[in-house]
Amino acid sequence: MSYSVGQVAAFANVTVRTLHHYDEIGLLQPGERSHAGHRRYGDEDLDRLQQILFYRELGFPLDEVAALLDDPDADPREHLRRQHDLLAARIEKLKRMAAAVEHAMEARKMGINLTPEEKFEVFGDFDPDVYEEEVRERWGHTDAYKASQRAAASYTKEDWQRLKEGFDAIHQKMADLLAQGVAADSEAAMDVAEEHRRFISGGYYDCSYEMHTGLGEMYVADERFTATYEAIRPGLAVYMRDAMLANAVRNT
Repeated sequence: MSYSVGQVAAFANVTVRTLHHYDEIGLLQPGERSHAGHRRYGDEDLDRLQQILFYRELGFPLDEVAALLDDPDADPREHLRRQHDLLAARIEKLKRMAAAVEHAMEARKMGINLTPEEKFEVFGDFDPDVYEEEVRERWGHTDAYKASQRAAASYTKEDWQRLKEGFDAIHQKMADLLAQGVAADSEAAMDVAEEHRRFISGGYYDCSYEMHTGLGEMYVADERFTATYEAIRPGLAVYMRDAMLANAVRNT
């Protein structure tokens, strides 16, 4: 039995465009074609699609997914074992994050101030104070640094939370584009990069395109920044840098 591209899209909760793209790049080519030339997918194709979607959900780029699935020495059972281990690790991490958020919500409800340790259960282990001296040495002489210091001095706790949520939303948009296989120099990715640049300008300092591309390079060159973006989605640091550079070229 075989299925049309529309039926498979409905089964898998993906778009027809996504299936067409997978076919075009050789990641998932339908096993059959109708007399009219339309794609028809069999059970083996559906099995492969399931494997693709597992790895995509876990943040693997399309080229890595293809390499994994097309490995001639790979055992299908090994794919399932690997995916199970990766999913179990993600579930455990999400459980810890959910518990930490619940704890923070309860503490806020009761008017209890969280300890620094408890706060970082939610927000991770990045401590900007650790890098303050380095930041001052590298950029303390610049107008951008002075502007960001003036802005920071006036920010309340709610302001910092708003900024964090804004950055998180932008980073998630970029991660979603990466997950969908959208090119870093596409209009969509460049638009999010521009949103990122404007957000910095609105919340910290006037971020020129030259400065923005410099930030992008730092996301890849500095392992601390790289780790932050890789934790959101593997490959995001490089993707961000490339999108920021493409956006700068587009606007200069």
